Amino acid sequence: MRYFQYCCFLSFVLFLKGCTSDSKRLDNPRSGSIVIAADESLRPLVHALTNAYEGIYPDAHFKIDYKPEQLAVLQLLQDSARIAFTTRKLTEKEEAMVLNQKGYQKAQHIATDGLAVIVGKQNTDSLMTMPELKSIFEGTITNWSQLKGGNQTGLITLVFDNINTSNLNFILEKFQVRDLKNLRIVAAGSNEKVISLVKTNPMFMGFIGVSWISDGHSLSSEGLSQDLTVFGIAKTASPASIKEYYQPFQSGLEFKNYPLSREIYIISREGYSGLGGGLMTYIARDVGGLIIEKMGLLPKIPYPRELEVKTGQNF
Repeated sequence: MRYFQYCCFLSFVLFLKGCTSDSKRLDNPRSGSIVIAADESLRPLVHALTNAYEGIYPDAHFKIDYKPEQLAVLQLLQDSARIAFTTRKLTEKEEAMVLNQKGYQKAQHIATDGLAVIVGKQNTDSLMTMPELKSIFEGTITNWSQLKGGNQTGLITLVFDNINTSNLNFILEKFQVRDLKNLRIVAAGSNEKVISLVKTNPMFMGFIGVSWISDGHSLSSEGLSQDLTVFGIAKTASPASIKEYYQPFQSGLEFKNYPLSREIYIISREGYSGLGGGLMTYIARDVGGLIIEKMGLLPKIPYPRELEVKTGQNF
């Protein structure tokens, strides 16, 4: 009898220990610590969103790994990151990998972003058409003198943050480019370094996530955008007027008038109500949309604005 009572007591203690261990292991929407993987081109946006959330919930902590998008997705697939900020959803093959691990995945569209094409101020080029840009990546336009409105003569050098990043992959997919061996491409290492290189070399054409320079309230963004020209890009080869050229800011991103616009997603592997879900809910609500809008991007859910209209008439 005593042995039976001892076994029951031991089982109860182990049960309580297991419950205590689980409670320590699991985070919740207001507290805990998780790893986030994010494409480096989205760094300013991800920092703004996570920093705001940590300001509301001091016990919530995010360890953010910024890296090329393909590596961020790989980190998510390996289950070493709870959520990832990307410019694409998982492919069918990647979704199958998560299912084979008996895992959970959910994608949430949070904003529309633009890939900005930039040059230094010493280069007077400021307008370009999509057919011209495509010809550059196909290798038929190789010299600045082949573009209209410029003051430079010399070989065009394309500057990206890195290989396997959303910036380069987006362009390659957009123009169905499979061979890069005939292109002059430099991998700068980060979007910030792309900006630095472009400012000092008029032969360089850079490609960055626009959130690096679109936050009008940020001193950092203002400093980075100085001495830069952001190309206006038209969809057609023969635009009827300058109004058909759009830049990757909110007015151009709306209705996807800017031809290099792209979507931003959060992909989650969280199968319970944890800190990742709390962040996703926060971003999907009004305040998250306000932060995205402040960053100069187009939120999926715009912040509601109430307008009082006075007509002078009674209805």
